[in-house]
Amino acid sequence: MRAISGLVRWRHNPLCRTTDLVEAWVALAALLLMLLSAPVTGVLVGGATRGALQESVREQHASRQPVTATVVRELARTGLDIDPETGAAGDLRSRVLADWTAPDGTERHGAVTTTLRDPQPGDRFRIWTDGQGRTAARPLDSATATTHAVLAGFGAALVAAGGVETARRLIVWRLVRRRYARLDQAWDRVGPDWGRTGTGS
Repeated sequence: MRAISGLVRWRHNPLCRTTDLVEAWVALAALLLMLLSAPVTGVLVGGATRGALQESVREQHASRQPVTATVVRELARTGLDIDPETGAAGDLRSRVLADWTAPDGTERHGAVTTTLRDPQPGDRFRIWTDGQGRTAARPLDSATATTHAVLAGFGAALVAAGGVETARRLIVWRLVRRRYARLDQAWDRVGPDWGRTGTGS
């Protein structure tokens, strides 16, 4: 709105300089570019990210299977046993030695993490494995993928708007420097005679 009011105010003003009009037009163009480019960039980046993440969701769900594991015994806790899904230090997970059957039918045995608060031998819990029965991270779900895509689109829109604003500020900075340079030149022409009696008579 400042750009539009600036154009109207300066348009018929006898004190209006060319740089003032250029600055107002640049501000108006930057505003229009932000209103157009930021949403379009956000939608395009968000859509592309969502497509890639949904494909990853499909691949992960196709290559990973949930199986039931049985606790053999609890292993010693360490400070590194943090839930990778939340990343919060308060969400400690238990490390246990467990047995499970791989999707191909082979018996597996190894150390895994579980959300069981007090795991006891014989307790059962679910883990994710790959096709060979090795433990794997839980596959990405569709809702999380969509959330990441929305955040990527929003971030891209902010970057686009920031780029336009940076360009506008750079142009205005150059205009102001040019304006000061012209003022210095004019002062150099007039300055030596400034204040002398009879100057210009």
